[in-house]
Amino acid sequence: MTERAEITHQTARLNGIRQHWVRAGDGPPVYLLHGFPETWYGWRKQIPVLAERYTVIAPDLRGYGDTDKPASGYDKRTMARDLLALMDHLGHERIALVGHDRGARVGTRFAKDHRDRIDRFVAMDNIPTRVIAETYDVDLARQGYWFFTFLGVPDLPEALIAGREETWLTHFYRSWSYDPGMLTPEEIAVYVRAYQQPGAVRGSCMDYRAAAEDVAQDQEDADRLIDCPVLTMWGEDFSAVGQAYDVLDVWKGVARDVRGVPIPQCGHLCQEERPDVVNAELLDFLAGWEG
Repeated sequence: MTERAEITHQTARLNGIRQHWVRAGDGPPVYLLHGFPETWYGWRKQIPVLAERYTVIAPDLRGYGDTDKPASGYDKRTMARDLLALMDHLGHERIALVGHDRGARVGTRFAKDHRDRIDRFVAMDNIPTRVIAETYDVDLARQGYWFFTFLGVPDLPEALIAGREETWLTHFYRSWSYDPGMLTPEEIAVYVRAYQQPGAVRGSCMDYRAAAEDVAQDQEDADRLIDCPVLTMWGEDFSAVGQAYDVLDVWKGVARDVRGVPIPQCGHLCQEERPDVVNAELLDFLAGWEG
């Protein structure tokens, strides 16, 4: 899919780390933030479509892909500042922001901390960190959140996953999808290579180990709702989100102006599994965004 768009890979040292992002298109800026266990590559089916109308920026988050994987800074306030530094570097005063999974957590914090820099926000297949913390129990862990606890254990996940990255990642891609064969072996191999880089597994673990700090940040301003328009989309067939929560109701407790779109025959990786629905909804939600 990416061959249809002229994508450039760019890097710069911003907010104390070397950040990598891809860029395509021209027009008002739209930023795409990936989740776990992906990289910017998870947006390959959106980039060529959005790039026909917008400047698309898809970074690798701190700890992922070709962005640096430092030992600290994985709380979402710091990761939102990574995004802010990238915007300043590229000269984008205000953006439309799309986040999936972990990227939606960064986006939620960004929308609260930097209200004048965001015009609209899309949160894909995500339950905010504070809500998960408030509802977490054994049953929820069984529904799919067990790895939140596992990745929070110091050092052990890295030791167990090292050399088994393909087995580790494939488990999620298969079990999180309505169609377990959605990703081809070649597509999975792209992610495997990314997670085999030195520090990559630790980077994703540190993202989850920041949960206590993230919850504390979220509790501080829980009563301050996101001001900008919000679209939330989720896979109806993902046990840990669409089948575990009333997603629209959850987001109505986080933002003032929310529209919800459940996606049928879809698991967690909405943008990869149902790009037809996701792209149409994104274009509709972004209509009128002029930068």
